[in-house]
Amino acid sequence: MTNRTLLQHPLLQPLLLLQVAAACVFAGRAWQHLRFDAPYRTLLWDERWMKGIVAAFGTDWSDYVTSPRVDGAIDAFTRGMGWFYVLGAICAIALPRLGRPASWIVTAGGVGLVLLAFLFTKEKFFFAGEFFEFALQCGTPFFLVWLNRHGAPTPGFIRWLKIAIALTFICHGLYATGFYPRPGNYIEMTMKILHFDEQQAVVFLNIAGTLDFLLSICLFLPWRQPVTIALAYAVFWGAATSLARTWAYFNPEFWDNSLEQWLHETVFRLPHALGPLVALVCLGAVAPKR
Repeated sequence: MTNRTLLQHPLLQPLLLLQVAAACVFAGRAWQHLRFDAPYRTLLWDERWMKGIVAAFGTDWSDYVTSPRVDGAIDAFTRGMGWFYVLGAICAIALPRLGRPASWIVTAGGVGLVLLAFLFTKEKFFFAGEFFEFALQCGTPFFLVWLNRHGAPTPGFIRWLKIAIALTFICHGLYATGFYPRPGNYIEMTMKILHFDEQQAVVFLNIAGTLDFLLSICLFLPWRQPVTIALAYAVFWGAATSLARTWAYFNPEFWDNSLEQWLHETVFRLPHALGPLVALVCLGAVAPKR
């Protein structure tokens, strides 16, 4: 089946795929905000960044950071952002019908995701790879709004989508290969899912990270076949890594608790698979044949 034929399939329309991807990232982050927490205290309780602002309002820093009222306000803000992301998910699904007001909300949601990525990066010592790992999650709402407005993908649209894909997978690779400190849960999940020992898990992650780099390079080659293969692999690997946490930590005896804690981590990562799928489907519509 050709890419052009795929593009015409009713379930593989770029706009629909982006709607689903944006709804997933908003819904997953909404659950995180409403059920667990988000790293806003990383900024709001940082004395170096916030002390001057707090002092400008005539409040002593120690009173500010120990105030139950301030702590409650941060909790309320976190819940408010959670409900805003719920609204963002609804607007992403209904965007073609709701028009401009929904576009504004989806765009604002995308800005919120960029802020969230910055806060996670601040927690991780400002590693650039941590921020750009969120490229697809943060970019999906903006790609959706653009495509809904313009109606059809263009070479420029695909180029920027490829950049977001490459940034996400390169940054995954930087952690997997140990360029940045390799997260312990990477090794733990690999061992649980594939039944490897620790040494085998490290070898597997090094190979996977190298493939992340390779697919990112292949995305920008001037030949159709390697680009198509790279995107197809990105769809597979993006889906696999999105499912990894739910799969690795799922306990059948406590299935409801397992899903409550981990399913949202899969949901907000689904753009890692859906973004490459959008690019793969679009490729046949606008890319010249080689």
